[in-house]
Amino acid sequence: MQVEILKSKIHRATVTDANLNYEGSITIDEDLIDAANMFIHEKVAIVNNNNGERFETYIIRGERGSGIVCLNGAAARKVQKGDIIIIMSYATIPFEEAKSFTPTVINLDGKTNQIKK
Repeated sequence: MQVEILKSKIHRATVTDANLNYEGSITIDEDLIDAANMFIHEKVAIVNNNNGERFETYIIRGERGSGIVCLNGAAARKVQKGDIIIIMSYATIPFEEAKSFTPTVINLDGKTNQIKK
């Protein structure tokens, strides 16, 4: 049996921009992508803590060290600059492996998208 579990999470990211006139996706600082064990083009679920919106999109590379978290295309309608969001990716793994799997979770400062130590 296979189960879907949380693989990675970026907790309390601040939306730095929303670009309606882009083809779609979420642009994330490449340092944050690496720290969260996520991948370019990976499907992610987004939860907006400010308005309760939940939606899915995929990751594109943002400038390393920039702190960028920008929703693009239709997803830009689900957020406003300054909103706090949670970005999650999931994996399907064998049931037995899931029992001991620990997801990668990074907590951000909720302001400048710096990782809290």
